[in-house]
Amino acid sequence: MRRRSVIRAGAGALSAGLLAGCIGGGDGSDGGGDGGEDGGGTPQPTENDGRRDGVYVQKFTDGMAMQGTAEAGDLELAVMYSAPHRFWRMVGDERKEEPVAESDSMHLMAAVWEPETEIVVPETGLTVEIAPEGGAFDEQVIYPMLSQPMGFHYGANFALDGDGTYDVRVTVGGLNVRRTGAFEGRFGDPATATVGVTFDAETREEVGDQARELDSFGDPGAIEPMEMMMPDGTLPAAGSMPGELVGSERTDDAVLPLLAIRDNPPVEAGAYLAVSARTRYNGYTLPAAGLEATVDRDGETVFEGPLRRTLDPELNYHYGAAVDALESGDEVTVRPVTPPQVSRHRGYERAFLEMEPVSYTV
Repeated sequence: MRRRSVIRAGAGALSAGLLAGCIGGGDGSDGGGDGGEDGGGTPQPTENDGRRDGVYVQKFTDGMAMQGTAEAGDLELAVMYSAPHRFWRMVGDERKEEPVAESDSMHLMAAVWEPETEIVVPETGLTVEIAPEGGAFDEQVIYPMLSQPMGFHYGANFALDGDGTYDVRVTVGGLNVRRTGAFEGRFGDPATATVGVTFDAETREEVGDQARELDSFGDPGAIEPMEMMMPDGTLPAAGSMPGELVGSERTDDAVLPLLAIRDNPPVEAGAYLAVSARTRYNGYTLPAAGLEATVDRDGETVFEGPLRRTLDPELNYHYGAAVDALESGDEVTVRPVTPPQVSRHRGYERAFLEMEPVSYTV
């Protein structure tokens, strides 16, 4: 295991030039009795929340304490925490709020990635167990989620039994999405790693000292990704990815570039369609959605079917389908069926919910 330290606020940016660089949306106290603007914890929310539909600037930024990294099979993971935060999880088409409980001590987070490509790995079925040092482990629920400064990670609020050192055992489950290219046949078996976590007043104070209220709260936009020692799920520019960029459409602030791969497609096919779904502004991966596509040629439908969730070292996480051929003039329609089943920190909870069909011409 490799140890790290508190990540402090840096000079991040927004389209409006905000000072940023921290993890949370500022929606709860620090759970350790130091909450509120006078106590060095995370500032408290107000009733006039200023939210809008789509992606909007979150209310606060705050700090994050990196605790360590470890190898778990072919993957690498990191464990960190911040003050507790309200977030929203998805159950099908429904958004369910997870408020901060009075007993919550921290917002514990884990990130998982493939170390050679630094591709973040969603949909791992990740689980977390926490134990006081030398004590018995207790399994906890943790969710895949998105944060504006941190991108894709797994997180939840946790109640601890006071200050001290804890062991956090992270199990990365076997990946249940298609893997192609050099990823084929990998990441199918669970792997476990343990990282030590120090929870004390000094660390909480350092985290809380980074809390800042943002004047542009509620405006369209997002805080830039923070500088971290690990990948955050930012996808490559669509124009730099393999194949032909047919076009890029946006629906409910989800950006959907469509790629047509005719040479060396990742699966055996005449051609391959790939949708590299990402957030507006920061371009984070949008995993675990349900997408379908049709290809129409001269008034006839020549392909209709699902776009499979796929992890590929060149195309990253995407939604793809093999087709017999793609010809100039083909009309491709992508239909969102299920919104991304990923929890959201503030600023993302009103986006990617009601995505409409989008069309492209090859």
